[in-house]
Amino acid sequence: MKDSTKSSLLDRTDLRILKLLQEDGRLTNADLALRTNTSPATCHRRTQRLLAEGYIPQVRAMVAPDKVGRGALVMVGVVLDRSTPESFTEFEHAVRKLSFVLDCHLVAGDFDYFLKIRVRDMADFNRLHGEKLIALPGTRQTRTFFVMKEVIDNAPLDF
Repeated sequence: MKDSTKSSLLDRTDLRILKLLQEDGRLTNADLALRTNTSPATCHRRTQRLLAEGYIPQVRAMVAPDKVGRGALVMVGVVLDRSTPESFTEFEHAVRKLSFVLDCHLVAGDFDYFLKIRVRDMADFNRLHGEKLIALPGTRQTRTFFVMKEVIDNAPLDF
């Protein structure tokens, strides 16, 4: 049976473009074309197609958290008081409004959600926890993990 996923529609050049842009999103089209052995026009057309088809959902700069006063990384496990589609929807709607939450993942296991949060320091987190996190709809319990060292963060996808 033929694989009908979008990735099966990508050839080696498309994959090379994706890998190179993952490594350095600031590559110019001319540099990208040179490194993929394509003409600048062909490279531009392929890159635009990858953007349009959602292989590259967005392009943005990675800001050094410590340079902007967000050097403390905190992971928070959240347990909801009930596991219903409505409670999940209500929680997700509310958590999307919290600008300090970088990532929110629905997970299987001891928690319902894991949140990735960047703050200035422990006091900053303590304030946000008391004012915002425990007030999220349906929150029964949170468990906080302060990251001591970031060994790997946002590594490029291996494909």
